[in-house]
Amino acid sequence: MANKGYLPLYEKIWLKRTFQRVMDIFVLLLLLMLVSVRVLSINTFTLPLFLAFLCESWFTIAWIVILNTKWSPAITITHIDRLMQQVLELPPVDMLVTTADPILEPPIITVNTVLSLLALDYPTNKLACYVSDDGCSPLTLYALVEASKFAKFWVPFCKKYNVQVRAPFRYFSDVATAKNEGSPQFKQEWLRIKDMYDNLCQKIEDMTRKPIPFKLDGEFVVFSNIEQRNHPSIIKVILENKEDISNGLPNLVYISREKRPLYPHNYKAGAMNVLTRVSGLMTNAPFMLNVDCDMFVNNPKIVLHAMCIFMDSKSGNEVAFVQCFQQFYDGIKEDPFGNQWVAAFEYIIRGMAGLQGPYYIGTSTFHKRNAIYGFYPDEIEIGRKGKVADEILTQQFGSSKTFVKSVAHALDRSSYSPNNISPSNFVEAAIEVADCGYEYETSWGKHMGWLYGSITEDALTGLSIHRKGWRSECCTPDPFAFSGCTPKSLLSTMIQQKRWASGLTVVFFGKHSPIIGTLFGT
Repeated sequence: MANKGYLPLYEKIWLKRTFQRVMDIFVLLLLLMLVSVRVLSINTFTLPLFLAFLCESWFTIAWIVILNTKWSPAITITHIDRLMQQVLELPPVDMLVTTADPILEPPIITVNTVLSLLALDYPTNKLACYVSDDGCSPLTLYALVEASKFAKFWVPFCKKYNVQVRAPFRYFSDVATAKNEGSPQFKQEWLRIKDMYDNLCQKIEDMTRKPIPFKLDGEFVVFSNIEQRNHPSIIKVILENKEDISNGLPNLVYISREKRPLYPHNYKAGAMNVLTRVSGLMTNAPFMLNVDCDMFVNNPKIVLHAMCIFMDSKSGNEVAFVQCFQQFYDGIKEDPFGNQWVAAFEYIIRGMAGLQGPYYIGTSTFHKRNAIYGFYPDEIEIGRKGKVADEILTQQFGSSKTFVKSVAHALDRSSYSPNNISPSNFVEAAIEVADCGYEYETSWGKHMGWLYGSITEDALTGLSIHRKGWRSECCTPDPFAFSGCTPKSLLSTMIQQKRWASGLTVVFFGKHSPIIGTLFGT
């Protein structure tokens, strides 16, 4: 909760790009002249000229849309110092990580992302990390269990020496700088932590190379005799901050949702909805951060930057999600395939930031839980004690009474406190909401959560949130918030681009399209 009468926690500054506007208008005039010439010479049309006319017309329309989008670019400046002075209690945040294939997405990459999240500069009793393993791999769970042991040393080391990059594989890649800086005590600890990380990597690599990685007993017995696409829900609480101390370790939970051949899995959107329900049961934080397994934290204060936007008394209540720009550490020289997305972030997304806000890009995003639950920014809170309210919530959110209770608690905007009960007490209820049949005849994937119907679930979900009147904001602190890896070949780039293009085409012609919605009122 915040004190009254305080300064804005963030500011939006609109940029004046006069030269860029002039050039954009000039290009538009050239396109209009080209299309006009085609129309005036309609009597001499041949099939090739007609096809050229269609392509040029489409490009002109697209350019008009882009011109409007990037006409008023804006940047957002956050003030962490004001946040720390004016906010009495920081809200909890649930961190959601998704991985789907232990071969294409090696567990050591997921481990580094998780370790960077556990080491954030934020009260650890306010953080909980949930990892969704859609590949149902015992190797992923093994890697996380071993990483949790290393985290007990890594997290205090990062905070003691104010380490900037908190993904170990990136931090230890700069060996010369680390060894030549700091006190003898630091160098000694640095070597000790590096040896521990090398041992962690070796353990995971050894398990990966074995035909049968390890004996499926103990906590891994649940993986016996199961198939990747036909198995029950598996939920393991790996780390638990039972003492609720602010300088310990955050909660860490492994989730592999149920999959059955006769039930649609809905790709990443289905996994995100399961993560939302399980986290709502166990910690029920009012804000959620979702990242892909290969997007590690590059700025350890990024949660504080995002909270500056959400908790601003003037406009924070209208913000549904805060989108951080993506940066990539392993791009090819000169970026021939455009995988760094420099133009998209610098012009398109920054331009949209001056309007209703940037679109949701699927990762490196902070969400307001109530917005994900499908509520409107000005919606009247539903009565939480009446019988009618319980029935409405059950119809929308599913049959779990425990989860419906957590939804009612999330609707209480006057309180940021979670359930105050250990996550391990909710494992049985979490398995219920992670089952593949739980969403039957509910609003999940239709009007709430991550929406189904396209493999680009981020575009669908973001459009639905904006249509309800919510705004979004960019968050671009220095240094940048998250860093990830890019496709390393032309083939992998084309596969990725094809996936995005096909998904966005479905969105464009679907019921959630702004154009289709305007024309047909869907």
